[in-house]
Amino acid sequence: MVRYHVELADLHAHHYRVTLTLAQPAPRQRLTLPVWIPGSYLVREFSRHLSGLEARQGREARPLRQIDKCSWEIDCSGRAALTVTWLVYAFDASVRTAWLDTQRGFFNGTSLFLSAAGREDEEHVVTLGDLPEGWQVSTGLDGTPKKGYAAPSYDALIDHPFELGPFWIGRFEACGVPHEFVVAGAAPGFDGERLLADTQRICEAEIRFWHGDQPPPFTRYVFQLALVDDGYGGLEHRNSTALIAGRRDLPRRGQSASEMSEGYVTLLGLISHEYFHTWNVKRLKPAEFLPYDLGRENHTELLWFFEGFTSYYDDLFLLRTGLIDQARYLKLLAKTINQVLATPGRQVQSVAEASFDAWLKYYRPDENSANATVSYYTKGALVALTLDLRLRGEGRGSLDEVMRCLWQTSGAAAGHDGPVTHDDIAAALQAVGRRRDPQAWAAELEALVRGTDELPLASLLADVLGYAWRHEPPTVAQRLGARVADGSLKVQAVQRGSAAERAGLAAGDELLALNGWRLARLDDLLLYGGLDQAQPLLVARDRRVLTLTLPASRPAGLVALSPQDKATAVTLRRRSAWAAPSGG
Repeated sequence: MVRYHVELADLHAHHYRVTLTLAQPAPRQRLTLPVWIPGSYLVREFSRHLSGLEARQGREARPLRQIDKCSWEIDCSGRAALTVTWLVYAFDASVRTAWLDTQRGFFNGTSLFLSAAGREDEEHVVTLGDLPEGWQVSTGLDGTPKKGYAAPSYDALIDHPFELGPFWIGRFEACGVPHEFVVAGAAPGFDGERLLADTQRICEAEIRFWHGDQPPPFTRYVFQLALVDDGYGGLEHRNSTALIAGRRDLPRRGQSASEMSEGYVTLLGLISHEYFHTWNVKRLKPAEFLPYDLGRENHTELLWFFEGFTSYYDDLFLLRTGLIDQARYLKLLAKTINQVLATPGRQVQSVAEASFDAWLKYYRPDENSANATVSYYTKGALVALTLDLRLRGEGRGSLDEVMRCLWQTSGAAAGHDGPVTHDDIAAALQAVGRRRDPQAWAAELEALVRGTDELPLASLLADVLGYAWRHEPPTVAQRLGARVADGSLKVQAVQRGSAAERAGLAAGDELLALNGWRLARLDDLLLYGGLDQAQPLLVARDRRVLTLTLPASRPAGLVALSPQDKATAVTLRRRSAWAAPSGG
């Protein structure tokens, strides 16, 4: 057994103190901290927050030798237990690392717990030191602070985050399974009962999606939501999820369902997304992730499937459960389409390449990212929609059936981690779609995920679901083709092929005047000359004033979706089946 004891060493200095006790250590015992956390594909070097490491066997101090950026070795003598202590600086409010102050504590095991080489498959137990008065503990592990929370292995231990503090907690059952919802940092007056009821609808719909009337592969589930003034994010775990959102996003008591804010819809979509990951990435996994190597990057070309397909289903479940109506769903779908269309990088990088490059590019955006990369979340979601509409349009099943097919064929249904490859997805498409040419689905999938051609969504949405695709008038920013900082005229990014790029604008430039008129806001570009003909543009760059020529620009505006006026009966039946709770 491997034991950890976690103390809140200094709330003001944001320090945890961790003590590892290891019975019968190896003569040369190696200890290692992960460099990344599963679900967030960036090497984050968690060991940079460790300090003050000390080791002892009985009364004897043992020197620690650091052998690389995240590993230490200790020469041990005899069979006496090894005790190692260290401090962890915890001041990252995201869901990926650790946090500690006078109001709240939170940690992932990847930030706190050194693994003991050769002992990873043993039981790991965590106990907690004294907590401030009124503080509680939430985790997906069973146990108590003093007797301990037990995990069957190191990998299981780090897949269960801990939330500490005076939080609100609510409970419900979904398909007979107990669920807990912890909310930390909420403003007074939020509607906890509505949050529970809406989350319950999502959970029940997703359990039935995967299992019908059968029980899910977990016996308890925990949502941990930290509220801040401005924030958004989530990280999935095996029977829990850590979420962060803005306080204003929660529903308020006295609000009707029709008064659901955009922020609350976004939060429900996040809840739906992370819960869907319970199956799609926590149990169905890229074959390259079995097992995880937590000491380096784990590359896969399949994040378009595990993140993108999950992004397709997250808002779709809000529609299927009746939490949002068709009009609101179409706005969310149009938003995703517009995000992809506003990314010239979609014609440069495939979603398979975007998946592989996540470690270098997705989590490290710069002013050129939109021109050179594409999001495997947003375009991956549109690939899922494309395949779903192809299947439904041909009358040969749906993407829902493909997902359940993979659940069965991968071994996940039997309780194992289910490895998934590109070829497995193609085979599942053929098993469900049953095209006469057995390679047809494989060829289409190859083109969608390894190519950069535009997706045929306008025709598919019209022909299969009866949704009309139209363009709204472009905004000033779209006509310029540049992203400008809020409240200023400083350019943050320039879109490839745009009027801004043809004029010679660059990130960091400040727009000063157009056609001799001083600019105060971006809309002044229309007021003082318009964008229908070439205009002289004055900009400041590195303390120099330059005169550029801004060319005429007439790009297409944002895409908007709406039901066709005269959809056929067949189209309406397909739309109804697609939006039904069971997914048709």
